[in-house]
Amino acid sequence: MCGIVGYVGIKNAVEVILDGLSRLEYRGYDSAGICLKDKDGKLIQYKKTGKLENLTKVLVEESPSSSPIGIGHTRWATHGSVTDFNAHPHGNEKINVVHNGNIENSKQLKNRLESEGWTFCSETDSEVFLVLLTKYLQTGPNGSPLSLEEAFSLAFEEIEGNSAFVAMERGSNKIVAVKKGAPIVCGQSENGDNLFVASDPYALLGHTNEVFFPEDGVICLLNPDGPKKILFKELNGRPSSRVFSQKQNRNLRPSHRGRFDHYMLKEIYEQPDLIRKFADHYTHGEGSHSLENIKNLTPRLFHLSACGSAWHAGLCLKNFVEKDNGIPVLVDLASEFRYRNPLLSDRDIGLFISQSGETADTLAAQKLCLEHGLQTISIINIEGSTLYRKSDYNLLIKAGQEIGVASTKAFTLMVLTGHLFSQKLASNDLGQCHTKMMELADGIEKVLSMSDRIQEVAHEIYQKKGFLYTGRGKYFPIALEGALKLKEIAYVHAEGYAAGELKHGPIALIDQDMVNIALIGPELYGKTLSNIEEVRARNGIMVIIGPQGDKELERLCRYYLPLDFSGSSELNPLLVNVVTQLLAYYMARYKGTDIDRPRNLAKSVTVE
Repeated sequence: MCGIVGYVGIKNAVEVILDGLSRLEYRGYDSAGICLKDKDGKLIQYKKTGKLENLTKVLVEESPSSSPIGIGHTRWATHGSVTDFNAHPHGNEKINVVHNGNIENSKQLKNRLESEGWTFCSETDSEVFLVLLTKYLQTGPNGSPLSLEEAFSLAFEEIEGNSAFVAMERGSNKIVAVKKGAPIVCGQSENGDNLFVASDPYALLGHTNEVFFPEDGVICLLNPDGPKKILFKELNGRPSSRVFSQKQNRNLRPSHRGRFDHYMLKEIYEQPDLIRKFADHYTHGEGSHSLENIKNLTPRLFHLSACGSAWHAGLCLKNFVEKDNGIPVLVDLASEFRYRNPLLSDRDIGLFISQSGETADTLAAQKLCLEHGLQTISIINIEGSTLYRKSDYNLLIKAGQEIGVASTKAFTLMVLTGHLFSQKLASNDLGQCHTKMMELADGIEKVLSMSDRIQEVAHEIYQKKGFLYTGRGKYFPIALEGALKLKEIAYVHAEGYAAGELKHGPIALIDQDMVNIALIGPELYGKTLSNIEEVRARNGIMVIIGPQGDKELERLCRYYLPLDFSGSSELNPLLVNVVTQLLAYYMARYKGTDIDRPRNLAKSVTVE
């Protein structure tokens, strides 16, 4: 969600920080800010609501002097409205702070601090940490002023909830950072002249060849004047070894839309090639070793937790594993998993799906499983993320960076990873899997060649009042995903339902302004037809995505999008899904929304 970039070194901090924040724009945000030192060593803030370009304009107008140190932030509002004043950094003449996360006990801390005479200026919970930090810098428990690191540790120990903090002070060129349940990464240039801290390793690409991920409660100290430029300490001040390091494997190749108007459309079109590379990686390449590691697992059952599109992918995985292996898979929304008091056994395995590997609710679900002695497996896109580091086994989806906030290619590859996982668990021939995935890639290319027709249908229906996506069996998760895509980027009411559930309530919504997008495969064909007739009888607008050459389906609907289902039947839902991705994209385009960065959404949800 919030993006953080801190820098100290020999370059102009403005340029480094703005470059890093621009790489994190895909995460979603509503304001941006930066703190620098002026030529007299004073801390100066610049903050602006809206896109990063608004902040950049302010900096061009103000033309601050070159500063070797600074911290920057893109805010996704949780406490307090979207205003310049609530934007980060928060600070005073001595200290400035940026924050990602939620301070769950902020109200209690604020009440206590106000009773002690401290005042607050913003509506944010983040300012509570600033005031605590200022208090301890002024007077520690023994009555004497504390150093930045000491005050930082004491203030952090009082905070409840998942948060990451980065701070800089007027009195030195040090930057300090700490986290609990929210991402922080740091690194230095090869010659050690430039030091960095960020909320995402992507912000550091091209600046450092190795990145460091401190564990929760480890202070990260950037000190350009010290013999060792980056230090890691426990909250008690002792050196810490609780740090994971990783080489930066990704190249800094600026992502461009190319011939596409939006990253989302580009990422939809990338799917065939990504599937082919994915299939080769796991059947003939290095990925085969990852699959070998999980083939002998024999759990009583799997507890699968995920959020959003990843949860929909989990429903697909459940279908694969239960059909291929006869092993129960309990699928939970990660935000609900802990609160239903799940019955966990060390004979079970926790299975987690996440694009970023930093989703707060998913990490909390994993933590609960680990506390009960379960082994854990992640299906994940970002190597080195928190979920990746804490899992016993990892299967990378190999989607590359996904810029569009609404997931497209990552969802497809999560489902395919689940399919391969299930096939390997069942000791099935992965050569056949490879063939099926290649057929799927070819099938998606055929779907993409239909984009003009899909765009025509989108134009006919985009102004309708609501949309019901329906599917049976393995098409039900795709109905959920299709509805989510439309909600995310077109800002219209859309719901996904199992087709058989229409008569149990949703059919009350059907009239001449309600669209039913029916996802139909060869399976359960007759029963699905009866659901279509029920909608037609109530004058609903029927869009059918179904098998090509079916005259009956063509007769029953107003708009027909035929697909070639001659490939692998278990992967056919992914063909249908690409149609729903394109439908959502074109409807959002006609509505004129911000498709790549839809309002109120964040790519990486790092708060609960």
